Amino acid sequence: MTARPGPSAWPPLLIAIALEVSATLSLRAAEGFTHPLWLIVVVLGYIGSLWLLSVVLDRGMAVGVAYGIWSAIGVVLTAVLGTALFGEVLGPVQIVGVGVIVIGVLLVELGSHERKTEVAS
Repeated sequence: MTARPGPSAWPPLLIAIALEVSATLSLRAAEGFTHPLWLIVVVLGYIGSLWLLSVVLDRGMAVGVAYGIWSAIGVVLTAVLGTALFGEVLGPVQIVGVGVIVIGVLLVELGSHERKTEVAS
């Protein structure tokens, strides 16, 4: 689909990201099966996140843009929150990697707008 996504694609994308990050952090909190109630959050979070990602695609956002933003922001938030919540350490190389991910997302998003302008011409 080549239609430009309207603003209605962004709220479900942001919620999908939040659910995916919550599910991933809950997977860490579950510590295997020692805290199985966290696994309910894991399953529901991933199911909800993927369903909302499909809603975003139905609303016209390109799959490469939607998935790129979803996965990259998820990686960044998970890394930062893993540090804050679980005391995981990010080394200098990992911090640079997070920065590269952020730059990559910005370039994908900017490139998607540039391509739509060329197609319209």
